[in-house]
Amino acid sequence: MATLKDIGVELGLSPATVSRALNGFPEVNVKTRDKVREVADRLGYRPNRVAQRLVTGRSGMVGMIIKIRADMSADQTFFEMLTGLTAALGAHDVDLVLAVDQDDDPVLPYRKLMERDILDGFILNAPVPDDPRVAYLREKGIPFVMHGQTGPDVPYACYGIDNAAVSQDAVQLLSSLGHKRIALVNGQLRYAYAVDRLGGFQAAMAAEGLPVPAAFAASDAETEMQGYTIGLAMLSGRDGVPPTAIVCASTLIAAGVIRAVKDRGLRVPQDISVMAHDDALPLMDPVGLEPALTVTRAPLRDACVPLAALMVAHIKGAPAEQQVERAALIVRASTGPAPKGGESPWP
Repeated sequence: MATLKDIGVELGLSPATVSRALNGFPEVNVKTRDKVREVADRLGYRPNRVAQRLVTGRSGMVGMIIKIRADMSADQTFFEMLTGLTAALGAHDVDLVLAVDQDDDPVLPYRKLMERDILDGFILNAPVPDDPRVAYLREKGIPFVMHGQTGPDVPYACYGIDNAAVSQDAVQLLSSLGHKRIALVNGQLRYAYAVDRLGGFQAAMAAEGLPVPAAFAASDAETEMQGYTIGLAMLSGRDGVPPTAIVCASTLIAAGVIRAVKDRGLRVPQDISVMAHDDALPLMDPVGLEPALTVTRAPLRDACVPLAALMVAHIKGAPAEQQVERAALIVRASTGPAPKGGESPWP
């Protein structure tokens, strides 16, 4: 394996200068830093983490704490983010350290890792409203970046999508197709994204002058079974005239809703339009549903590169930056004009 001395010999520089160049010290000019990095890459140089920390005060490692669940082995979101972040951070020569949270106190695992003093920062996921992790890490002054955000205009580094706009775009599309009775099958309201999507849904419906009966805003775990169960309940008519369109928090939920529509002897989209938000998880293809699903789309994997870049920049002293993107709207066969008069196809 190449050493600092090997790089220095090739470029006619001292090992100390090579070290400063690789660690981005400002006293080494940009041209020299670029030459050093180019030779280091070509020779396959890898920094000694202990020596690197002595020079820079940084370990080259960031932490991510995962809340354990009984079905975590089937959680596509977890594995998609794990593989994507590992690769994205690796491009910056930063390692991802994982820990599992099995405690009721969401702050405790962060406190334990900070006591070991081995991490440069944290990547947070699954934010909740008034997230206690944010207050704790800001108080301790350790850099962190959150995937998502706890609300609008947050004072910390984050990358995510505009979840209120996800619902607003769905309502505007369906309203333009003549739908007046639009329902939402949301995720669990203990998560900030679900709160934002509910707020965006209610605001968009109000802007269109459309009512939201209590039965038209359901929240539960994002599973196909929950979509099926809630879909059957909404279409039963027991709480009044059923919806003519249903917006789902995920493609899994939408798959269950579509199955419920068919089991009721109805058709998508002729009788009921269905659409969802798509995280582009590899085992859940919205195009493969029958019919192909209209979605707002924001692949989880696409968040990994900007999250890594924000994390590395923040560790190096850049101010906290917020990046919030709007999901793409992709119209497919599962949405269509409302039944005549905008009402459901049965009394």
